[in-house]
Order: sequence, then structure tokens, then C-alpha cells
Amino acid sequence: MHAVSNLSLKRLRVSRLDQLNGPFEFLAADLLDPRDRQALTNFKAELAGTKAMICFSRSWSNPLLWGHYAEKHTGMALGFDIPDDFLLRVHYSDERPRVVLDPETREVINKGQAVDQLIRTKFSDWHYEDEYRMFVDLDPATQEAGNHFVDFSSELVLREVVPGLKCELPIQRIRKLLKDESQPVKVLKAGMDPEKFKVIEDRTART
Repeated sequence: MHAVSNLSLKRLRVSRLDQLNGPFEFLAADLLDPRDRQALTNFKAELAGTKAMICFSRSWSNPLLWGHYAEKHTGMALGFDIPDDFLLRVHYSDERPRVVLDPETREVINKGQAVDQLIRTKFSDWHYEDEYRMFVDLDPATQEAGNHFVDFSSELVLREVVPGLKCELPIQRIRKLLKDESQPVKVLKAGMDPEKFKVIEDRTART
């Protein structure tokens, strides 16, 4: 289970821009002109060599998140305190944004603004994720088997661990993994809301 490794080693795996799940990621712009399509593909490849990101949700209550990202509720959610200025909130849209390119060189004009726009924009049907993204520099020193990691830190403070409804790892084992944390980490079991399609705390599992 990846979460156990994350807790034991106090780190998170980052997502490289060239390894993201959706083909529209970072290519969400209007690409009717084939020259723009190639230019933005090159732009993405250039950034992918130095930048990566970590994706978060503001809440773990949506069942879809658990089905899609937590091995069908057998995994865990990890909650962090992160300074606001380290996060970018994703905007959900039915329309693909425009990115301005130089008509002669096909280079992206105002690259900083373009990056901010492209990294934040996703199709509106993804809105259930309520996603925030943290941009990080790729560090060759953290590479293992093609993956890169960032350590827990003062900008990435673990505060909560929530094993899923079908997670078989006992809460006491999880607490044992966290016994050396400098600050207390809350551990609570996920449960089903009796009235709504919502994941809540299972208070019967507190012990």
C-alpha cells in the first residue's frame, strides 16, 4: 500500500507533467491551429523536465474520490496543513482557454501566465475533486525507479490519516507508524453516511 510507504518514509510521490492521467492535462487550451498544438506540446515537454506537482482535495467526503484514488476504498486519505501561497486552486470549465502564441516563432507569450492558466484548468465534470495543486521542482536526488518524491516539511505537515471503509490495516498499526511524529496526527476510520452519498468518520472505530 503506497500510503504505508508514505507514512513510514515521511514523503509523497509527485506527479510529473508528462505522466498525468488525462490527455487534456496541461494541454487544455484551444488547439484548433495545428501549429499551436505542436507548440504547446513542446512547451509542456520543456516544463516536464524541471517541474512536477502534487494534487490535493479540500475534502475526503466524496465517495468518487475514494473509488478513483484510494484503491476502491481499501486505501487511505492523508490530510496536510499547507500554506495557502503554496497551493493553486483548480478551475473547472466547459470551455478550453486561449493561450497566446507569437505568430512568427510559435513561442508562448507570457509563459508565467500561460503556466498558471494551464495548470489550473480542468473540464467541468472533474469538479467533484475540489482540487488544489502544489507545484514543485524536480530534484534528481529524490528519484527512485523513475519516481520523484518530496519530504514532509513545514510546508507539508501531516495532520490526519483516514483509512478507507475497506482498508484492512488496523488503526492501532497506523498509530504505531506515526508515534515518532513531532506533532500529533489524528487517525480516524472512514464510514458511510446513513442518509447521504457521503463518506464520514466511523465513530465506532475510534478505539
